[in-house]
Amino acid sequence: KQWYQRRVAITAGNSALEAHRTHDNRARLVAVSKTKPAEDVEAAYAAGHRHFGENYVNELVEKSLQLQHLPDIRWHFIGNLQKKNCSKLTTCRNLAVVETVDSEKVARALNNGWLRNGDTDDELDVFIQVNTSREEQKSGCMPESVVSLARFILDECSGLRLRGVMTIGQFGYDWSQGDNPDFMELLRCRDVLLKDLELEKLEISMGMSEDYAEAIRMGSTNVRVGSKIFGARDYPNKKLEF
Repeated sequence: KQWYQRRVAITAGNSALEAHRTHDNRARLVAVSKTKPAEDVEAAYAAGHRHFGENYVNELVEKSLQLQHLPDIRWHFIGNLQKKNCSKLTTCRNLAVVETVDSEKVARALNNGWLRNGDTDDELDVFIQVNTSREEQKSGCMPESVVSLARFILDECSGLRLRGVMTIGQFGYDWSQGDNPDFMELLRCRDVLLKDLELEKLEISMGMSEDYAEAIRMGSTNVRVGSKIFGARDYPNKKLEF
């Protein structure tokens, strides 16, 4: 427990400090626990943390059942989401946010699953994942499709609440070249949504272990940090199922 207290406190403290320097607005720290045992999550929870992120549907659902005795744990799904897995994802206990909605078919399936399986009558918060780097191997809708997808969620998905936009961006960006263009593109997408759809506020989810401080400086309100809290991941030999 003491080990997690130190790591969570240091990371959250750095996030709060960087946010105060720029926006006077504390950024949410999502501790990414993929491939880590439920016992590690519970230790971080005991240290005071509440928001946890998972990349794989089966792993998230299993951990949520193992840890459903933790009353105010908040699970974020941050992995690639396929239509066929939306229903199972909505059986997750204490599911708070799905950060990777990238198509109308996924939004519709997630909405139907939540209305059927959700463990609360409240709407499920979602982020639109944007492929800001336009890399073929990355998930996310293209920037020019963000407005139409957002409009679909707002008009057709009564079980979902549009919370913000999210990106992963290109790995290994050299910050000596200036601000990350993928982060700048996500901010632009947020601004377009606010204007075109006349929305008051949308969150920005960008920044991971290696660049969360820079992301917060640029305006991120939600950072996803794993290895700096839980240490290096040990991936099993067999492929994890989504």
